[in-house]
Amino acid sequence: MGDGTVWTLAIAALTGGTAVLASWVTSRGSTRAARIQAEIAARSQRAERLRESRRTAYLELIEQTHRMGELYWEISAALRLPRSDTRTATLGALHDREVAEYAKIRRCARVVELEGPPSAAAAALSLQKATGPFYEAVGRELAGAADAEAQFDAAYSPFWKCLERFVDAARDAHQTD
Repeated sequence: MGDGTVWTLAIAALTGGTAVLASWVTSRGSTRAARIQAEIAARSQRAERLRESRRTAYLELIEQTHRMGELYWEISAALRLPRSDTRTATLGALHDREVAEYAKIRRCARVVELEGPPSAAAAALSLQKATGPFYEAVGRELAGAADAEAQFDAAYSPFWKCLERFVDAARDAHQTD
């Protein structure tokens, strides 16, 4: 073999080696880019799932709060009736429904507490606690207290204010997600 052939083989080997190295570098870069893209997609999906689960939790609490409000209006109507055994029986049945509905609002508030963020969780807990004065007033009425109706009526404004604060906190949390 002549010098030209050796040089041609050396250049061919160098060119082939460079091509193999370039291919290897390119494939590593492509693999890394694909992995990064997959990680970004997975994070995006997790964020969207969290956003949707929060939204669902917020809506369920709002809906349950409105169901409680409707029940409170029924109780208000019963409280305005003249005292009688029928009224007492009606209030007793409504009080039992109130306990059952409270369990639902409590569950909804706990789900919001789990889903977060802390501002929405705190507002949900305040909303849950705002049902307490209604419960106490009905209990006092069933025990014969004279001022229970006024106590019950006074609980509406704080209750609806807590709902407004929760809606604001939920909206803020949902917009920042």
